[in-house]
Amino acid sequence: MEATAQAKNRAVSTPARQGQKSERSGAWALRSREHGHSRVQRRSADRVASLARTASSLSTHRTKNGRVDSEDRRSRHCPYLDTINRSVLDFDFEKLCSISLSHINAYACLVCGKYFQGRGLKSHAYIHSVQFSHHVFLNLHTLKFYCLPDNYEIIDSSLEDITYVLKPTFTKQQIANLDKQAKLSRAYDGTTYLPGIVGLNNIKANDYANAVLQALSNVPPLRNYFLEEDNYKNIKRPPGDIMFLLVQRFGELMRKLWNPRNFKAHVSPHEMLQAVVLCSRKTFQITKQGDGVDFLSWFLNALHSALGGTKKKKKTIVTDVFQGSMRIFTKKLPHPDLPAEEKEQLLHNDEYQETMVESTFMYLTLDLPTAPLYKDEKEQLIIPQVPLFNILAKFNGITEKEYKTYKENFLKRFQLTKLPPYLIFCIKRFTKNNFFVEKNPTIVNFPITNVDLREYLSEEVQAVHKNTTYDLIANIVHDGKPSEGSYRIHVLHHIWKRRDAGETNQQGA
Repeated sequence: MEATAQAKNRAVSTPARQGQKSERSGAWALRSREHGHSRVQRRSADRVASLARTASSLSTHRTKNGRVDSEDRRSRHCPYLDTINRSVLDFDFEKLCSISLSHINAYACLVCGKYFQGRGLKSHAYIHSVQFSHHVFLNLHTLKFYCLPDNYEIIDSSLEDITYVLKPTFTKQQIANLDKQAKLSRAYDGTTYLPGIVGLNNIKANDYANAVLQALSNVPPLRNYFLEEDNYKNIKRPPGDIMFLLVQRFGELMRKLWNPRNFKAHVSPHEMLQAVVLCSRKTFQITKQGDGVDFLSWFLNALHSALGGTKKKKKTIVTDVFQGSMRIFTKKLPHPDLPAEEKEQLLHNDEYQETMVESTFMYLTLDLPTAPLYKDEKEQLIIPQVPLFNILAKFNGITEKEYKTYKENFLKRFQLTKLPPYLIFCIKRFTKNNFFVEKNPTIVNFPITNVDLREYLSEEVQAVHKNTTYDLIANIVHDGKPSEGSYRIHVLHHIWKRRDAGETNQQGA
């Protein structure tokens, strides 16, 4: 009975309290109408502050045995891991906050794939997590995962595939087996690809650089050197030197190209090309078509210099792989308008005697015969064909070629004295004059294997040089007009498969 009476009294007193609350709420409503604008502005801030108080209270739980490490429990049982969307994750682009454009303390949202700065209160990542309920973030520098806005670290082995895509690593054993156990990999979207033979995105007009980078990535010694970051990360450079950025970006690109656990079957060279634009002082750009040979020449020399190499004394992996040497014989010619007798007299002077210098090279430039000017009977231009060994005769030590300057003429001949482990041929197709750039369409026929260059070495060098035979690794082709064309690359690779008895176990493509 007593309990019933108390319940009635409580029931009777309720309307009065409700009336008091309604009067107060009326006063609050009046006040809110007067100050409505400031209340709307502070609403999001109040929500962030309340979440922060909740997060701080959760981190100070106590039990009978004292303080419990609730952080560790939450770190290993984060309820938001199923919200991660691996299909939108792309770590190929520059690590900048999408709002502040700062690269300091950048985090990747693993739900939408965007980059944000910081994770503290009022930071862009924190506000993004509150506004869009995206909770899982990855620090792009420390490779640690965090849950926001609760602000605790996530520790879960299922996230290792994400950190590996962001920063692939290779052991010495894995690098040694790259060419022995080549097999297809499967990307996250289900497509199959062969590591090292993946496409590079053409952002706008950077296919000339893509083709060169793709070719260099398939040179085994150069590839193996850059797959292991310890080989170059301790190289000391002068303060303020930006050229080492080229080395870092090329190493990152190399590891992404050869990553067997990519989420997609293509790679964007965005960061690599930004380093190229910066280090070349905009000589080579993403938005403007460039010359592949010019880029190759600059890139190899810049890479050699950034690795601490010099012209003569200090060598690097670049010179170890690509540098050869030759003798250049030069003879000055009298002016063609001079009388014959005067020419004969000049040829006896020391100035017109043949001189020889030793020179190194990173690649050999091969000259094509002049293209025909006239059409055939079908009103079509004849496209000539020439064997590779015909244009290689330039380096046999006998063939002379005239080189003209605006003042003097010279006869030069070349003889190889040292062949590098990997040899680059650049066939000169473009000639520039005062009016336009012309492309020579001559087709060069070349073998894919067993290109023997012994006959182009001097006799004393032939006895010392054991290996003079080369096999093709990659071939870069230019299609279209000089200013409007595009570059593409063919890469020789092998796929190892299980076969029945009696069949070969290697298939070349």
